[in-house]
Amino acid sequence: MFLRESGHYKTSYRADMALFPHPAVRRTVWASLFLLFVPVPLFGSEHLLAVLTLNAINLVGALGLTVLLGYAGQISLGHGAFMSVGAYTAANLAVRLDLPFWLTLPAGAAMAALIGIVVGLPSLRIRGFYLAISTLAAQLVIEWIINRTPAISGGIQASIHVPRPELFGLRLDSAAELYLFVLAVAVAGLLAALNLGRSRLGRAMIAVREHETAASLMGVDVARVKLAAFALSAAYGGVAGVLFTYYLGVANYQQYTFAISIYYLAINIIGGLGSVWGALLGLAFLSLVPRFVFLAMTSVGSWFVDLAYMAQAVAQVRQMTFGILILVFLVLEPEGLAALWRRARNWLRTWPFSY
Repeated sequence: MFLRESGHYKTSYRADMALFPHPAVRRTVWASLFLLFVPVPLFGSEHLLAVLTLNAINLVGALGLTVLLGYAGQISLGHGAFMSVGAYTAANLAVRLDLPFWLTLPAGAAMAALIGIVVGLPSLRIRGFYLAISTLAAQLVIEWIINRTPAISGGIQASIHVPRPELFGLRLDSAAELYLFVLAVAVAGLLAALNLGRSRLGRAMIAVREHETAASLMGVDVARVKLAAFALSAAYGGVAGVLFTYYLGVANYQQYTFAISIYYLAINIIGGLGSVWGALLGLAFLSLVPRFVFLAMTSVGSWFVDLAYMAQAVAQVRQMTFGILILVFLVLEPEGLAALWRRARNWLRTWPFSY
């Protein structure tokens, strides 16, 4: 009833293959984009803009894992390493060569994609648990190399301060300007991920995910597809790392540890593997979890935890909550929030009728 599909006819292949074929969906998308690009930066508070900016960056990083894990079926526990590669590539180019962001951003993505191909080489021979361990090892090795190479990071626990990006001679300093900059990149990444699933490469990734042998018999170059998935996933991670660097104004390895890899994995599992909109739903859901944990710990946690250790307790409880949510969704709803949304949408199509 709310999304009536009768009366809308497709008279061409272009209309049939449109990304948003239904007029109501297109209107909703355009209205959402207008809301995000116009009223929010004009009237939103700095706190709201900061939260939305960080979520937009996390969306780019999570989409990279959606491509690798959801489309190609290759697990990775080293996504944070790709972000650090992109971040330090952009930071060094911006500081040492004084390059603008429209050069450092693709350079960070390209370097991360190159490292992603190297990390993805073991996927040609191993899979499953062993592949997860190899990507975890890559996370630790890359983190160690960056942290202990002064030419890259400046030394152990050092930071590289990066100037704000400039667009047409205008330095993006305010919260609204940085929000619009990050949001534009996030929207472009979201559209690219949506179209990837409809492309020849995306269909090849899905075929490899379902059955490698069958895909190979159908003519799919499994090795090329796997490496392409790792490269694209790492490129998304590199872009997220570059955005973090420009937004925070500093590149530091502590921002790209194993914890953020687990966070992006949780986003995809809770949102729904293989679904771009699931990654968006999972991010929206998990962005609310820390706030509920903080409210619960500040109101009830003081009965069990000393106030001097409250900050550490909140961080630990937040990580425990992420782990519990992953287990709950894997057992009760393996397809994540995307499946719940599909069922609700199908019910609304006919409500209040039963068919």
